[in-house]
Amino acid sequence: MRAAILHKTGQDTLDVRDDVVAVGFGPGKVRVRLRAASLCHSDLSAMSGVLPQPAPFVPGHEGAGDVVEVGEGVTGVSVGDRVVLCWMAPCGRCAHCERGRGHLCVASLRRLGAPGFRFGGGPSSDGEPVEASGFYGTGSFAEEVVVDRDAVITVPADLPYELAALIGCGVTTGIGAAVHTARVEPGASVAVIGAGGVGVATVQGARVCGAGRITVVDPVASRRERALAFGATEALAPEELKAAAKGLPGGGFDYVFEAVGRSATVRAGYDAARRGGAVVVIGAGAQDDLARFTMGELFFNEKRLLPSLYGGAPVPRTIALVVELWRAGRIDLAGMVTHRVGLAEVNEAIAQMRGGEALRTVVVLD
Repeated sequence: MRAAILHKTGQDTLDVRDDVVAVGFGPGKVRVRLRAASLCHSDLSAMSGVLPQPAPFVPGHEGAGDVVEVGEGVTGVSVGDRVVLCWMAPCGRCAHCERGRGHLCVASLRRLGAPGFRFGGGPSSDGEPVEASGFYGTGSFAEEVVVDRDAVITVPADLPYELAALIGCGVTTGIGAAVHTARVEPGASVAVIGAGGVGVATVQGARVCGAGRITVVDPVASRRERALAFGATEALAPEELKAAAKGLPGGGFDYVFEAVGRSATVRAGYDAARRGGAVVVIGAGAQDDLARFTMGELFFNEKRLLPSLYGGAPVPRTIALVVELWRAGRIDLAGMVTHRVGLAEVNEAIAQMRGGEALRTVVVLD
C-alpha cells in the first residue's frame, strides 16, 4: 500500500512510498481502510520535533475510513463501520478514565514509537525492511492502519469521509474548548488568537454557545477575513488586540482562546482578558517554551488559566456533539476544507499549511 514516511525528525518533506505494510494486527486491534486524512499543524510540529514522535514515522492523526477487520476480543465496532481515528486512545481502566476524563488518559503515549508500519529498502537499512511508527499511534497518511480498538470512534455512515476526518482532532479540540472547558455564556465577549483550523473551530464553538462578540486575532489578513465567514464578529491584527481589549467593559475579554501554541501568544491572551476572565490554552507548544507570570498578577487579577486538551471531555462525547451540531446546520465543516490533494501530493499540503494558505487540506485516499 501507499503511505508517506518521515525518515528523520527535522526533514521538511515526506517520502511517499508504495511498499508500506500496516503491521501489528491481532487481539484487541482494528484494521481500517482510510478514505480521507486532513493535515493539522500538530503534524508539522511532530515533523520538526516540537512534539515528541520517534522517527521514522507516518504523520497524520486526523483520519476517517472503514473498518475492514477486527481482532479477537474486539467489541462495539464491526467490519463496515465508518470510523474516525482517536490519537489519544483511553485505556478505560486508569483513574482518569474512571472519573469520566478519558481524554486525559496517557496509556496510549506509552506506545509512542511502537511499530505500526513496515517498508523495504529504507535509507538507513542497507536494503532490509524498516519499521516505522504512526504519529501518536495513528498515522493517517497511509491507505491502511492497524490501531487499538479504543483508537477508533464510529460515526454515521452519511457523514462524508473528508468531514469526518476533520473531527478527529482540530474541530473536536476547538468546539470542545468553548463548550466543555470554557463553558462560554450567552452574550460573553470572546477573543480567539490564531485563525487556523482549531481557531476557526473555536469561533464556531463560541458562536454555538451564544457569545455576543467574537474577535479573531491573526497576523495573516486572508485568514482573518476567512474567519468572519464562520461567525467571528471582527478580525484584528495582533498589534490591535491590546487596544481592543482596553475598550471593553472591565478592560478585557471574558474569554481569550490561545490556538497557536506559543508562550508569547499565551501572554498576550492573559493581558487581553479582563480581571476575573479566562485564558483557554488550546495550542500544542514545545516543552521548553515557558510562559511567565508574576505571583502578584496571578493572585490580584484572578484570571483563570484553563488548558484544554482534545476538547476538554471524553472524545467520543465531543465527537457526538460535533456530529449533532453538523446535522442541525449549526456548524460549517465543509467550508473548513479549503484544499484537496492526493497522497502523492501530500508535500503540497504541507507547503500550503506552512504558508498559511490552507485552513484544512484533505488528503483523499480513495
